[in-house]
Amino acid sequence: MSNTVIPPFTPQSQKMPGITAQMMPVPDHGEQSYQGSGKLKGMKAIITGGDSGIGRAVAIAFAREGADILISYLNEHEDAQETMQWVEEAGRKCLAIAGDIASAQHCRNLVETAIHELGGVDILVNNAAHQASFTSLNDITDEEWGHTFQVNLHAMFYLVKAAVPHMKAGSAIINTASINSDQPNPTLLAYATSKGAIQNFTAGLAQLLAERKIRANAVAPGPIWTPLIPSTLPEKAVETFGSQVPMKRPGQPAELQTAYVMLADPLSSYVSGTTIAVTGGKPIL
Repeated sequence: MSNTVIPPFTPQSQKMPGITAQMMPVPDHGEQSYQGSGKLKGMKAIITGGDSGIGRAVAIAFAREGADILISYLNEHEDAQETMQWVEEAGRKCLAIAGDIASAQHCRNLVETAIHELGGVDILVNNAAHQASFTSLNDITDEEWGHTFQVNLHAMFYLVKAAVPHMKAGSAIINTASINSDQPNPTLLAYATSKGAIQNFTAGLAQLLAERKIRANAVAPGPIWTPLIPSTLPEKAVETFGSQVPMKRPGQPAELQTAYVMLADPLSSYVSGTTIAVTGGKPIL
């Protein structure tokens, strides 16, 4: 695993939402390292933002653990096709659906597609996110604030509400929060605020669904090397990205695979309402 890449990185920037192949270095999603053992055999998973970054790493791991996958993504078609190839190489079925999860109807369509094409939904991974960096409050428009919450939080509600009626006992919901949930970066005010809400949503949801034996948990990544970084942060921040944590480097998407697999595994039947921090040694409260 190429997880020892240490900043400084080559100064780089991309247009949103970012493309994996243009990153220097290209992230490690566990393509060559992750080995499954059937933990999720026969299960069906929806993964938002599954084309790249953490979503791609989770799709690869889930497929190698035996799950069929539906990945949703915005418009990064080449990245989505590459993720599909890895899932299919693992011998599992993969659907890749483009569209904006800010739309409630699109979220409902994703669930219906999983039901009809995969035969159900056992795992929902709410991973897709929007962020943008601003050094002044005045630069955050009403539209930017609203869009951040539509993608990061409202879509999560739409997808959960659509999926839960189809989920059996033992199913799992995994939401991607962030170290920003507890330690907000002021230049990512909208994003950090939405991530704090995600952590709260997850904790309440776990209690609401406990009687149905559906678990809800969150993963809180620290700085992870994904296309979101060069496409949303200033070049100077990208150059030193990850150096602020004790391990002095960003994590690779592959380094989150085991956290998501553990939370999806039916054997984790007493784990609900929790947040797993994957932060390179930086504690969250």
